[in-house]
Amino acid sequence: MGLIGEVLMLPFAPVRGSLWAMKQVVNEAERQYYDPAAIRAELGILEERLEAGEIDEAEFDRREDELLDRLETAMTRGTQAGDNGTQR
Repeated sequence: MGLIGEVLMLPFAPVRGSLWAMKQVVNEAERQYYDPAAIRAELGILEERLEAGEIDEAEFDRREDELLDRLETAMTRGTQAGDNGTQR
């Protein structure tokens, strides 16, 4: 973009900066949500809660399925990121 374009876009700089910051926050949240280590830790905690009687078998199965789906997605995302060098 040329100098004139930059000058004309200057009033929108705060908006562009805010959008960039929000995108960074979303990317970090997704990275943490799909972190395989975090998912495995949640699975361990879930199993401990079942053994302690805090949740029943049905709740355990439901939450376990959700976590395993997240783990599968995380592994797929990791493979895709490794294939083309970019993370989604």
